Parts: sequence; structure tokens; C-alpha cells
Amino acid sequence: MNVELPFAPVDTIIRRNAGDLRVSADASKELATRIQEHGSELAIDAAEEATADGRKTLMAQDFGVERVVDKDDLELPVAPVDRIARLEIDDRYRVSMDARVALADILEDYADNVARAAAILARHADRRTITDDDIETYFSLFE
Repeated sequence: MNVELPFAPVDTIIRRNAGDLRVSADASKELATRIQEHGSELAIDAAEEATADGRKTLMAQDFGVERVVDKDDLELPVAPVDRIARLEIDDRYRVSMDARVALADILEDYADNVARAAAILARHADRRTITDDDIETYFSLFE
């Protein structure tokens, strides 16, 4: 699977949750891959919601979002999130701008939660660096 999400914003998200810990490049790559997989799954569910409502355009409410944040308040860029949303859904669907921003917001919250947990795992292992193993351990424990 080609990762659509640039690693730099993912690295920023991990670092804002890492405190004084360092972050390995592999950790950012692993989290970007997991974010992409999660976003793609959410888009499939949103497409089913849109279809049930007789629409071909995914809307923010299809992602369970009633109030959309300002995209400038997000670290994750909207264009790659749009590509993530389209990975596993049929080309006949469109994704509204509000839906893209809503999905980016959901994925950023998801990334924050994983990054916080990875920092705890790294500290517990008495390491000064968050690694891809911490990300993988989180998913093996909690998903």
C-alpha cells in the first residue's frame, strides 16, 4: 500500500505528545500507515451512509461530525486526507470539503491518542525514543 499521507505532519503530531522523548522516523511512518488504513475504513462506512441516504457525495455527517473545525486549525493536510478517503471507495463518490476536513479532524484525534499511548509505552520501556515498536504495541494491545 502506498502511503498518501506525508510523514512531516504525522511527526509533528507525535512530537506534540512526546514531551521530552525523541521520535524515530520509523514511528512516524508506522503511524502514517495506520492513520491511512483507519481513514480508508471510515470512508467506506461513510460511503455506505451516503448510499443509504441516496447520495453520491460524502458529507461531514456521514463521518458522524455535526460541527466541522476550521481546516487551518489542523496539522494534517486536507489534500492527502481526500486521497485517503478515496482509496477504497468507488470512483462514483465525491467527497465534500466539509467531509475532508471532518475526516482530517477525526484522523488527527486518532493520531494524538496513539501518539500519547506510544509515549507512555516508550517511557515504560525506559527508552528516550518513541519507535515504530511502540506504535505497533499500541495496536496489538488496544485494537
